[in-house]
Amino acid sequence: MRVSQEVLDAQGRWKIDGKPVRNAGLVLFFGGRALLEDPAAFQQMRQRHPAAILMGCSTAGEICGTRVSDDTIVATAIEFEHTQLQLVTTTVGDAADSRAAGRRLAGSLDSPGLVHVFVLSDGLHVNGSELVNGLRDRLPQGVVSTGGLSGDGARFGRTLVSANAPAVEKQIAALGFYGDRLRVGFGSLGGWDPFGPERLITRSRGNVLFELDGESALTLYKRYLGKHATGLPATGLLFPLALRVAAQQQPVVRTILGVNEAEQSLTFAGDMPEGAHARLMKANFERLIDGAVDAARISQRLADGPPQLAILISCFGRKLVLKQRIEEEVEGVRDVLGVHTALSGFYSYGEISPHTPNADCELHNQTMTITTLSET
Repeated sequence: MRVSQEVLDAQGRWKIDGKPVRNAGLVLFFGGRALLEDPAAFQQMRQRHPAAILMGCSTAGEICGTRVSDDTIVATAIEFEHTQLQLVTTTVGDAADSRAAGRRLAGSLDSPGLVHVFVLSDGLHVNGSELVNGLRDRLPQGVVSTGGLSGDGARFGRTLVSANAPAVEKQIAALGFYGDRLRVGFGSLGGWDPFGPERLITRSRGNVLFELDGESALTLYKRYLGKHATGLPATGLLFPLALRVAAQQQPVVRTILGVNEAEQSLTFAGDMPEGAHARLMKANFERLIDGAVDAARISQRLADGPPQLAILISCFGRKLVLKQRIEEEVEGVRDVLGVHTALSGFYSYGEISPHTPNADCELHNQTMTITTLSET
């Protein structure tokens, strides 16, 4: 397995990090929406890698090595020696189709030798937790999916996914990895502190939250956010909700994607079921960085040695909180995985991974989620 990285800046200039991979079977690319909306960028990648699967999405920030940038494209070219790949896609009309979409994707990939599935999804029209449930419904036992929801910076306007074609809205792409020589690791941890009382979700519909403890969820949120309320939905990323469902072993974190003033509702990246309990959370700088480091340690243990590539998907909310310290969480990952591991990734509207090796795959928000790949 060989890896090289290429970065396209906002002026249309490509820069190559390391020795170029000439026979890439896969190019993963993450970039700003404006660049991905221009078909020229995709065509340039296709010309550079004519035989490769091209898979990517729009972001809220791009990761290349220990650098975090905006409005670039980071393309990682990978040449596999012993691993086969299959890329499948589906589109969704609205969030209600999310579980069926996950089932369609998993069913298309369920062939002998499947060892892992990597997913990139539209970030605004998909219920991420239902997408994950659909994948779990149809994937073979022991096969895990990781990935994330595409982003659009602080605009929350349009998110795009590309799968061997220029990027479009409302698309989900899933990549199946096949073969017994591939080693995959994964880890997902946060670092947020709860505050305020735990509240009961008394009215919701799918991933749309109307009431907490019988009170308008939007009114309650605005009261807690104070001066930050005028910046919703983006400022809602600073105060996510910890969601506790009785059947789950530990809470998952949910982030706001949209606000409906007329309905007095909040739309989240995943399900907000009635009868569950939710509690506001706030950032702890040191624990956010520690969470990224611990996620790297977990992923490295699963990979059974230093990985050749690590795909980092971190939530946009972490980027808003860490600000000028944002590269510290990526540098922490580098310290764990080592200088010989290529780092690529993006800031997302949601992350897909199990928390720990023995847990079920879930949709997360506000985590650093790491997928590591290497061949033996």
